Amino acid sequence: MTMNRTVTMKHTLLATALLITFAAPVHAAGEARNIIFFLGDGMGPSTVTASRIYRYGEDGSLTMDTLERTARIKTYSNDAQTTDSAPSMAAYMTGVKMNNEVVSMSQETIATRPSKDVNGNLGIDNCAANGNGVPAPTILELAKSKGKAVGSITTTELTHATPAATFAHSCHRNAQYAIAAQIVPGGSGYNAALGDGVDVLMGGGRNHFTPFDKMTNKAGRADGRNLLAEFAAQGYAVAATKAEMNAAPNNKKFIGLYSSKSHLEYELDRTATPPADEGAIQPSLAEMTIKAMDLLSQNPNGYFLMVEGGRIDHALHGTNAKRALVDTIAFDDAVKAALEKARLTDPTLKNTLIVVTADHDHTLAFNGYGKRGNPILDINRSYKDGQPSKDADGKTYTTLVFGNGPNRPNLRANLDSATVLADNYQQETGVRLASETHGGGDVKLLATGAGSSIFKGTLDNTRVFGLLKSAFGF
Repeated sequence: MTMNRTVTMKHTLLATALLITFAAPVHAAGEARNIIFFLGDGMGPSTVTASRIYRYGEDGSLTMDTLERTARIKTYSNDAQTTDSAPSMAAYMTGVKMNNEVVSMSQETIATRPSKDVNGNLGIDNCAANGNGVPAPTILELAKSKGKAVGSITTTELTHATPAATFAHSCHRNAQYAIAAQIVPGGSGYNAALGDGVDVLMGGGRNHFTPFDKMTNKAGRADGRNLLAEFAAQGYAVAATKAEMNAAPNNKKFIGLYSSKSHLEYELDRTATPPADEGAIQPSLAEMTIKAMDLLSQNPNGYFLMVEGGRIDHALHGTNAKRALVDTIAFDDAVKAALEKARLTDPTLKNTLIVVTADHDHTLAFNGYGKRGNPILDINRSYKDGQPSKDADGKTYTTLVFGNGPNRPNLRANLDSATVLADNYQQETGVRLASETHGGGDVKLLATGAGSSIFKGTLDNTRVFGLLKSAFGF
């Protein structure tokens, strides 16, 4: 009797396992025709949590929270416990652990600071020392070699560390004029591994692509090249505004540079700028993402698209949590827009893999025992009685603080809500530094769609490259 019951239970368990196996969607390796890789620069776990509470409350969810596959990512670089963006993004894109400040090069490459041009602008050469490493192939380059369309879009300068790691190779992230030259098909310094060129490029920093002018473009190119004219000669549509982006045909390659110099505006400022301001004509990251998908989806072989919310990091460096949270929400809105658009033609995402992650953490931390529902940017109020929490000297403090940065007073004063909720408020820090640093903690990775089941556990950031290749079947 016991034996029969045991056999029956085994058959029941087996049948149940088979039902679960066949009922759940399983995406095999090599099933993804398209990959959209979202990177929130500096978007560590505390930033994600604070942004969720800021927009949706403690019990709410960001769109990225709803992705069913999760992993924990180790972010250290080849020579540092705490990485900078260049080697951390390059690890995702190449599978190689490299030194801080190095962009998609071999592990032994030494970060070599670039020279200044005749106008005093930094970044004219690529690798100062002969034989200083070799390029490490990127997933974007591999996708291009397989006949897929490829794109790289960002809210930072297009030549900044994160986007550069997808399409360029450099001994130093600050060689931005040389990095710009690497993406112009047929031009001097072009990265031949990009074939006929990156299909979609968007970001800021137009000065790295246009000639120096002592009156209008002091940070322009000393070599006199107009790389945007060179792009146009190669058949690219070129845009400088949201309207020009929207009007660009979907059957041509595209480059949109929406800031004459530096990065795009913070989302908080982009939506608040008067009509004459450059920020008022810049697209949101969600709008850039939708346009990129329209352009890239013209290729029947599929595509690889990198989308960076880069200014999250900049706000955190400035210990300005409000702008960091608003930019994180804008990044999450781009994830939502991409999911909704992909599902219009691919409801179960059987052809599309979407990955959302960060390149590194920051020192942002939650402080005290704030009551549920207390505004996350406000002073801390106790869960016990709702009254303002006090430090050992009887002074109020904010829930969000930073481990280091510029705003550490010699003597703390009482803080009030009007002060700490202002757009430009900088949270207090533990250690006084000119700029807040990155953090060395692990970050989250979330994924959904074709091939997403392979993203799980605690992974080195270099391992993600292999998983992306596996999802593509490379």
